[in-house]
Parts: sequence; C-alpha cells; structure tokens
Amino acid sequence: MAENKNRDVAASILPLIGGATNVTSVAHCMTRLRLGLADRSLVQDEALKALPDVMGVVEDDTYQIVLGPGKVARVTPEFEELVNEGKAAAPAPEAHALTADELAAQGAELRAARKAKNATPFKLFLRKIANIFVPLIPALIGCGIIAGINGLLVNLEWLPGVTPALAAIASGFMALIAVFVGYNTAKEFGGTPILGGAVAAIIVYAGVANIEAFGQKLSPGQGGVLGALGAAVLAVYVEKWCRKWVPEAVDVLVTPTITVLVSGLVAIFGLMYVAGEVSTGIGTAANWLLDNTGAFAGLVLGGLFLPLVMLGLHQALIPIHTTLIEQQGFTVLLPILAMAGAGQVGCAIAVYKRLKHNKSIRNTIKSALPAGFLGVGEPLIYGVSLPLGRPFITACVGGAAGGAFVGLFSMLGDKVGSTAIGPSGWALFPLLDGNHGWGTTAAIYGGGLLVGYAVGFLATYFFGFSKEMLVDLNADVDAGESPEARAEEGPSAPKTTSTNQPKEPAKV
Repeated sequence: MAENKNRDVAASILPLIGGATNVTSVAHCMTRLRLGLADRSLVQDEALKALPDVMGVVEDDTYQIVLGPGKVARVTPEFEELVNEGKAAAPAPEAHALTADELAAQGAELRAARKAKNATPFKLFLRKIANIFVPLIPALIGCGIIAGINGLLVNLEWLPGVTPALAAIASGFMALIAVFVGYNTAKEFGGTPILGGAVAAIIVYAGVANIEAFGQKLSPGQGGVLGALGAAVLAVYVEKWCRKWVPEAVDVLVTPTITVLVSGLVAIFGLMYVAGEVSTGIGTAANWLLDNTGAFAGLVLGGLFLPLVMLGLHQALIPIHTTLIEQQGFTVLLPILAMAGAGQVGCAIAVYKRLKHNKSIRNTIKSALPAGFLGVGEPLIYGVSLPLGRPFITACVGGAAGGAFVGLFSMLGDKVGSTAIGPSGWALFPLLDGNHGWGTTAAIYGGGLLVGYAVGFLATYFFGFSKEMLVDLNADVDAGESPEARAEEGPSAPKTTSTNQPKEPAKV
C-alpha cells in the first residue's frame, strides 16, 4: 500500500517537470528529490508546489523538489523507475524537431543562466565538499541514536550484557569514517573511489602508531576526516598524472601502485600531522568560542544561519561538524544552528495570525508547519518568510535569540551537542549529548527552541509587516475578495486586499 502511494506521488510529479525525456539525472538527499533537467522551461512550478506531498521547490545546480525526510527516500526509486519506463516507451525524436542552431542556442541559454547563478568557484567547491559528507549522514544518524540508547542503558545499569555490543555497533562506523570520506572524495573529484578509500585507510590503520613524524609518534586516526579528504584529493591528482604519462600496457599495474605509494607516504609523513593539528585547532576554537563568548557566539551563529543556507555557504560547516563529532563525540555547533529553524517556526505562526484573511498563505503554513517543527525548514523559508521579505529577517532574530540562550548555558559550563548531523528541531532530541547528562542537555535545547519560537513570533507579529504589507496581503484570495471591496466596507473593517501567495519580496 505504501509503495503504491509513493508511486502515485512520483507519477504526479513526472509530467509536471516535462516528462521522462526531460530528466537527465535523479538523486536525493535528506529531504529533496534532486533532478537534472534538459529543459528547465518545461517545468510547471506552480502546479508542482500545489501537489499535497510537495513542500516546496528549490533551483540550484539541480532542480530540487522538497518532499521531506523519509518520504523522499521512498519516492525516489519509484520516480527513477517511471523515468526509465517513460524513456523506453518514448518515440524516437524526429530529425526536424529542433535544428542544430536552435538546440545549441537553447543549451547555451541554460548553461549561461546556471553558470551565472550557481557556478562560482567557491560554491562549486563547497558543493563538492557537501557531496562527500551528505551520503554519510544516514549512518551518522543511526549510529548516533544507538550511542544515545547505549548511554542511557549504561547510566541506568540495564542490560550489561548487551551494552558492549551496542557500543561496538555505534562506534564502528566512526572508527572507519575516514575510509568512507576518502572513497567519496576520490569519486567526487574524478578519481578511482577505491584508491581514495585505500589511501584514507592508512590514517586509521593501527600500525601507524609505530611511525614517527615531525619528532612525534603518530596515532591511529590522527588527522581524521580532514586528513582523509586531503590524502584522497592528492591521490586523485597523482592518479590523473599517471593516466596521462604511464603507457597503457602497464597502466593497470603502475598507476594504482604509484597512486597509493605516493599519496600514502605524503599522508603518513605530512598530512596526518598537519590535519591533526588543524582538527585539534577546530575543537579548541569551538570550545573556546562557546566557553568565553557563548551568548554572543550563539546570537551570531543562530541569527546568520538562515542567510548562510540561502547562499549555500552552510555546506562549509559539514567537515567542521564531522571533525567535532570524531574528536569529542558530539558537535556543539549544531544545536545552536538548529535555533534558526525555531525562529522560522515562530515567524510562520505570527504570519498565520497576522494574515487572517489570506487563505493561500495560511494553507501553506498549515501544511509546512509540522515539517518545520521537525527541522525541515525549506517549505517555510521558500513558501512563506523569504517571499514576504521582512518576516525572513524577523525569523533570523528568533534564531539569534535561541542561539544566544543555548550559548549562554555553554558559557556556564553546560555544553549541548549532537552526536550526528542532519536532523534539527524536535528530531534532534534523540541525538543530543553533552557534559551533564541527557536530561540537562535536553532541557537546555528545549528551552532554546521555546525562546526561538517566542522571539520569532513576537518579532514577526510586531515588526514583520508594514501597514502597506498588511493592506496588500491580508485578503481572502479564495473568496475572490478585491482590495476595493474591503476598503468600501468602512473604517471598522480590516484594511485588506487580495493577492495570491507572494512570489517576490513584498515592499518593506
């Protein structure tokens, strides 16, 4: 029954993105179905947004349809199957359908628009980094939850015969995460993935404890994911050099050998030490920042995270989170950044209360709010606060307040961390960890969410709308109410006019 429903969702999406022949690639992340499209102009954006299971759409280097966690993983294979079936059944294109000049012009326009919007070198680099770590998130979440359950059982002294096994299950992936990072890095940078994994495996090999570099004995895992990333990137460049110069007759023997040997030696006698120092510095800096400037740091991080997401710069934080989890068992930054979502929820509730007659926006909020409480913020960002303009800023104010609250407790000695990345909002509770037990950690995090909700609501309710915005937006669109009709109702009637859900920032 569930499979049929997921297939129905996929089938409802496919014709609205131009059909199977318009799809060039299909992938998904935690919440979004990511599509490569041959012709962006064939997509019916408004019809897509109107589908009950679609929370929103985002256009980046791929066309991204927000379906939410869990659902996207089930809909994607059904969608891929429908695409394959559609392409197999599609008739061969007629030779005169498009001239070469028309096709070239169309492709040039698409490439130019995409390049202008997304293809800055820095954003492309960050996207590569994200593509390395995002596939690891499901394992981080699963192992993080198991670690939390195991910690609870140990504290309660329950099931002593089972807890060692749970500890092994929870820790096994983290012990070898460098190998997976190396594999994904080589794959992302155009090398042979298994060679990247082989080089990264050197970092976690127990035998490196017998090696001395820079006058110090190395330790297994030194340098962590940053060392693995650097070693795998080096392996890709060595491999490409070998492919260019090594004769084909001996390539299969020489290239892998030189790649692993050169990259491995550099990793052992250089990268492990350097990356280890950088990783230690990241942990020290994060702890110092929250220990000494916790409230201010939380204010800045919580307030700026939504703009960072909009610019795609939040991807730079993924290796930092992973390094902190690898070093300390949890990242102290994620719970603070999660407060940005709390501000967004409070903002949305205030918009719902202020625009009592705009059924279009209110329906959007009602459908997106449950996902917002669970940390999926895209529908509220792209469907509510960002198009309205000023409420996006007041949502950031709410996030800043929640971040300051959590940061303040860090200054007081109560650290709040997460054992994995990915979840946010209420979904982060099972992954919480800290230095004073889960109960204290959960209470502080929950308090931060409440502060974010409250300040986001109040800031938006009182400062999120100008009088002109309320007049322009506060109307019953579905009833066909016009601005003039509401104005003629008299001074006692609310001054509202009709409009659809805004697609451009409103006047502030």
